[in-house]
Amino acid sequence: MIASLYAGISGLSANATAMTVIGDNIANVNTTAFKSNRAHFANILSTSLGGEAATANVGRGVEFWGANAQWTQGSLENSSSPTDLAINGKGFFMVQDPNGLRYYTRAGNFVFDKQGYLVNPDGYRLQGYQLDADGNIGSITSIYIPGERVAPPRATSNFNFDINLSSTAVAGDSYTTAQTFYDSLGNAIPVTFTFTRQAADRTWSVSASIPATAGSGVTIDGGASLTIVFDENGAMTSPAADVPLALTLTNGAASPQVVTWDLYNPTGGSFGDITGYASASGTTFQYQDGYPPGMLRGISIDESGIVTAAYSNGEMTPMFQLALVDFPSYDGLTKMGKNLYAESLDSGQALIGTAGTGRLGSVAPSSLEMSNVDLAEEFVKMITTQRAFQANSRVITSSDEILQELINIKR
Repeated sequence: MIASLYAGISGLSANATAMTVIGDNIANVNTTAFKSNRAHFANILSTSLGGEAATANVGRGVEFWGANAQWTQGSLENSSSPTDLAINGKGFFMVQDPNGLRYYTRAGNFVFDKQGYLVNPDGYRLQGYQLDADGNIGSITSIYIPGERVAPPRATSNFNFDINLSSTAVAGDSYTTAQTFYDSLGNAIPVTFTFTRQAADRTWSVSASIPATAGSGVTIDGGASLTIVFDENGAMTSPAADVPLALTLTNGAASPQVVTWDLYNPTGGSFGDITGYASASGTTFQYQDGYPPGMLRGISIDESGIVTAAYSNGEMTPMFQLALVDFPSYDGLTKMGKNLYAESLDSGQALIGTAGTGRLGSVAPSSLEMSNVDLAEEFVKMITTQRAFQANSRVITSSDEILQELINIKR
């Protein structure tokens, strides 16, 4: 009868631990990316009553056999922060603590710290691949975009217009348009183009000028002006190739600044940007590839995990690509608390890659993964665990009463 008391006690202990697991799940119902745990039980090694030949065995109760996480994905909740991230599918974010140790998490509530690093609430830095100017992936490092970062300027090297020069204009008529170029320092240089109708049929000349504060002048194809000729259909026949402009600058920028008037494609075909039709002269489109320096205005992150810096000059510069991590066994990961996991021998080696490669899922920007706890399921488990606890307490009570009757026999 004493053994039955201990069997009942084992049931109380195991179910009390199971209730702790349920309580932990319910407590974390609002924890970002929390994975609910499920309790497991195992019977304790049986004791033979009749020797080795006996076929009837009596158990000695139950033990708590452990709890394992349920790795189903939680629902994704929209967020207004561009640095809130979720993983749609398999994988973990990788973060690094101040000592250089790496941990893994699915909780993507990141922010920029005062130094410009993208960190979790504990200050652990999010890891990613650094991208070069051509978008090629480099080494893994902490994602770092300082708020005072300035995008360097780009000097204008190509430009074009969509211009019609009226075929009804008479000799001496002129049309003026302007476009802003940028020098190597990022200064805006207004360049004025003057198109003048010549006496020859369907022929114009064009010259360019810049303010005296910027430089001393502009040459077109090595001369002061360029002749433009159209055929009877209004299509340009001369010049027959792209035209270089040379700006002589005196404002401290690189000089001469050579800018190509992009009139023809690489195969020698005309873009048809300059026409000589009967409609009024006018500019309908213009383009140049330079820009001034710009201050950081914000960042964006796409589904591939590419972190792009947006600047006040309109430039969008890809800076990093998030590093996502997969493991052969998620259940083998060591729980470190605060939504963090660590690699272990049971989890297998970390498999590092980028979103959408291998088994890794995609990145959901401006989203957070919610807990996968099902409250209805947890309440049902709570009821059944409570009843199991009560039943085991009845076993102890009944065993005590039987022992009491046994003791009373002597009386």
